[in-house]
Amino acid sequence: MNFLKTLLGGTVAHVTVADLQARLKHKQKPVLVDVRHRSEFEAGHIAGSKHIELQVLRQKMSSLPQNRPLICICRSGARSSAAARHLASHGYEAYNLRGGILSWQRAGLPLKKGRN
Repeated sequence: MNFLKTLLGGTVAHVTVADLQARLKHKQKPVLVDVRHRSEFEAGHIAGSKHIELQVLRQKMSSLPQNRPLICICRSGARSSAAARHLASHGYEAYNLRGGILSWQRAGLPLKKGRN
């Protein structure tokens, strides 16, 4: 069934910036997975994000924990939605940050430059 959902563009769970802020205050924080290109990531990302470009997500997926929620992030939410859908189809609890890093910036929240 998950395979068909992926093929047919199944739904993806989304979180808002406010939801993400609340989740980041929990003891067991979600893993932030930034799927943008390296240059985009280095120009500014949410502190603590793990950088895995969308093109290599399939190969690097095993480096992600399956016992913690994953929040996928890109510039506007399109690439991260595809990433979250792919991860969910492989058994991960994955969410898309609605509006991407742009929504984080619009909320006036800080970004870290360079690599983690």
